[in-house]
Amino acid sequence: MSMQSPLVEKKPSRRKFLGAAVAGATGATLTAPMIAVAQSPIVMKMQGAWGAKDIFNEMAEDFVKRVNEMAGGRLRIEYLTAGAVVKPFEVTDAVSKGVLDAGHTVAVYWYGKSKVASLFGSGPVTGANAEQTLGWMMRGGGYAFYEELLKTLGLNIKGFFAFPMPTQPLGWFKKAPPRTAAELKGFKYRTVGLAADLMQELGMKVTQLPGGEIVPAMERGVIDAFEFNNPTSDSRFGAQDVAKFYAMGSYHQAMEFFEIIFNRDKYNALPADLKAIIQYATEAVSSANTWSAQDNYSKDLQKLITKDGVKVSRTSKAVFQAQIQAWDKVVARLEAEDPFFKKVLASQKDWARRVAYYSFFNDADYRTAYEHVFKTKLPA
Repeated sequence: MSMQSPLVEKKPSRRKFLGAAVAGATGATLTAPMIAVAQSPIVMKMQGAWGAKDIFNEMAEDFVKRVNEMAGGRLRIEYLTAGAVVKPFEVTDAVSKGVLDAGHTVAVYWYGKSKVASLFGSGPVTGANAEQTLGWMMRGGGYAFYEELLKTLGLNIKGFFAFPMPTQPLGWFKKAPPRTAAELKGFKYRTVGLAADLMQELGMKVTQLPGGEIVPAMERGVIDAFEFNNPTSDSRFGAQDVAKFYAMGSYHQAMEFFEIIFNRDKYNALPADLKAIIQYATEAVSSANTWSAQDNYSKDLQKLITKDGVKVSRTSKAVFQAQIQAWDKVVARLEAEDPFFKKVLASQKDWARRVAYYSFFNDADYRTAYEHVFKTKLPA
């Protein structure tokens, strides 16, 4: 009897091999079928600081639409209007704490934490417009200061900025608007941020309110004059129903832009391509919001004049001059109180000195061309 070496395996027959293979394959199919399962999308809840009728709400939805379409089902932002979870002025804290995943707001709404916040959109007038000041945020060092402030305040936020807003009007008055510095005194006036410091310096009694609370406050006599932002937003919440005088132009908020914020931990957990989509959607919607503003603001200003009987005027040069002088006092006081405020504003002014200078030298005289083409004399 011969002995087979234990180092040599016995070869199975072809019949047995095929049978085992089929059985194995059949068993695998029965226990673990190869079915493609679609990856569940990452869902983020975003709340705006705007009422359902406000054009700013539509602008926020424009951002959400772009992100959702470009993300191809992998990321979905669900948008909520003001008050759905928290009040408008509470959006920043809610996002930082993770109560909300994201928010659509403005930095001035958390200026109560630090007056430096107002410099990221609605600070003292420098001569640079909103588009140029947004350039400071993106290319002139402003964003690094913004990040530094968030860290100092312990705000767990990643922010993006969009839509350089046109100058905000001096606002709405029940009677003819003030034409001199002396006439500004005594008004019970609504505004927000550093504009509150400015208007208080000019003798106004200031109340800071979100947009949805303005008309009720006017009706109750809590305020007797106010500004919010633009002809479209103002008319949609019924400004023309409680006041018939609208003064256009002001230095109190000569520039501002949206702040689109995400909880930093949740943002950091996203894949790189989804982070890029958020960034580039912000840049794209900045242009889209600008075009929407041009169309709607201009149409609604004409509607206020022709249909609603609002008396629209240009803010007087005397009021502009008074505002500049008041800004000097407010800025000097804030710079003395906070070295960081002084440092950030110095950076913004350095940018404005160069960028606005170029613009003033290079821009065509559009006003003269407009008056020639349309045979009309614009108010001074």
